[in-house]
Amino acid sequence: MSKASSEIRLATAADLEPLAALSRAAYAIHEGLDRPPLPVSEDYAPRIARGEVGLAGADGLIVLETRCDHLLIFKVAVRPETHGQGLGRRPIAFAEERALSSGLGEVRLYTNGRWTRNIALYERLGYRATGRRENPARPGWILVDMAKTLA
Repeated sequence: MSKASSEIRLATAADLEPLAALSRAAYAIHEGLDRPPLPVSEDYAPRIARGEVGLAGADGLIVLETRCDHLLIFKVAVRPETHGQGLGRRPIAFAEERALSSGLGEVRLYTNGRWTRNIALYERLGYRATGRRENPARPGWILVDMAKTLA
């Protein structure tokens, strides 16, 4: 087991309120949007029941969706006061390990096109932009699709 795997645990029902609070804090830094990003209002209960939510201590989370040919990172969130400490990298490494252990050779994600710091981080971690599209749930918002092929 790698260090990333050992630092991530699957969320339980007892984590519902802390997850919601963490999500609100993480997305609060994205000012200038006409409304909160969708992950802020996410109902984590069904995702927890499916084993899709991982926690990096009390300061980070990741939500994963297994697809037929890839693993989708639906969300990575970390508390703003922990930015720059590598906390976002551990959940992403966890996702990559989970993909490989599931026999999936690719991890995909998407992010808001305005969040250039996130895009730059993903690029440093080996993700490449594969396209841009309008967010179907938020007209006028542009999403950047990204992917990483795993060895």
